[in-house]
Amino acid sequence: MTQALSTYSGGPIFDGLRLREGYAAQFREGRLVALVPSADRDEGGEHIDLKGDILSPGYVDLQVNGGGGVMLNDAPSAAAIIRIVEAHRRMGTTTVLPTLITDTAEKTAAALAAGIAATEAGVRGFGGLHLEGPHLSVARKGAHDASLIRPMDAADLERICRAAGRLATLKVTVAPENVSAEQVSRLVAAGVLVSLGHTDASFETCISYVKAGARCATHLFNAMSQLGNRMPGLVGAVLETPEMSAGVIADGIHVHPASLRAAWVAKRRGEGRLFLVSDAMAVAGTDKTEFELEGRPITRRDGRLCLADGTLAGADLELTTALAVLTQRCGVDLADALAAATAVPAGLIGLTVDLSTPGYALSDMIRIAPDLTSAVPVVDGR
Repeated sequence: MTQALSTYSGGPIFDGLRLREGYAAQFREGRLVALVPSADRDEGGEHIDLKGDILSPGYVDLQVNGGGGVMLNDAPSAAAIIRIVEAHRRMGTTTVLPTLITDTAEKTAAALAAGIAATEAGVRGFGGLHLEGPHLSVARKGAHDASLIRPMDAADLERICRAAGRLATLKVTVAPENVSAEQVSRLVAAGVLVSLGHTDASFETCISYVKAGARCATHLFNAMSQLGNRMPGLVGAVLETPEMSAGVIADGIHVHPASLRAAWVAKRRGEGRLFLVSDAMAVAGTDKTEFELEGRPITRRDGRLCLADGTLAGADLELTTALAVLTQRCGVDLADALAAATAVPAGLIGLTVDLSTPGYALSDMIRIAPDLTSAVPVVDGR
């Protein structure tokens, strides 16, 4: 696949901003050399007919708790990270932030060490780590273990800041209830991508944390203070603040399509955008119907992952399905939806998704079925 010249045509090509019809993408030795009208393509080398599939940069998912049968929380290691990353690659996600859900200080330290080891080993598709907790609000804990939620102390802060310098990306979800604005400023200065989530904080408090350096929100609408007539909450802060981005779980379950549509319209201005996340768990990429999160059984049924009491615990979602929800149920243009799965999250972690200039890696390209039912990496799935 990485021979002298490989040409892909016969389907729409997403360049990171728009869909191009009637174009061909040509790669030499695994790197993009030209995106040209099909009539102008170089006829040499190998030609691959897309047969109507969409050729696109691979998805970038900033919230992946597990996959391939394992959770990062199970036993954080470079091997677990590789297994999770490879499971999601098979579904079209070529850059992943494995996510540690609220756990002990020891487990957090182990996850950071595993991430550093994966970075040093050059694991393909590993974009860094996401720590979702333990510094959250008990009132908005969702499926997180309340007994493990706690304030951020000096040792936590030092551990995270030190690790940030050795990871391509370290994203940390925090709640103002257990993390101070000063601590957020120090995290940001160390290179941490700070996200607000699992919080009941007021609109005014959230705005003050944005000023301290928080740049996004974790799974908008879920586990946070809602938009009210007199209390806009974190949802209102996200919608009001042009520079703030937010991940969304677009499965039609976590967020009603009408709410998602309204948020999409509100975030079309300014630098901040909505981006898609899977919030995937251990069952992603498998046919398993149940698994455990720190000893608590979670059942997979009818597109939902739930604890015994019915609480949603992550999502049973592939990003291709999220594209279908955005386009078919929320009326979002396909090119904009693709950007929410690629260019927007990539930009948050310092990556560029742009096929308008040469150099993009063929190994980071995917083919998406035109009916948005599946996606595969082109190198592995042609």
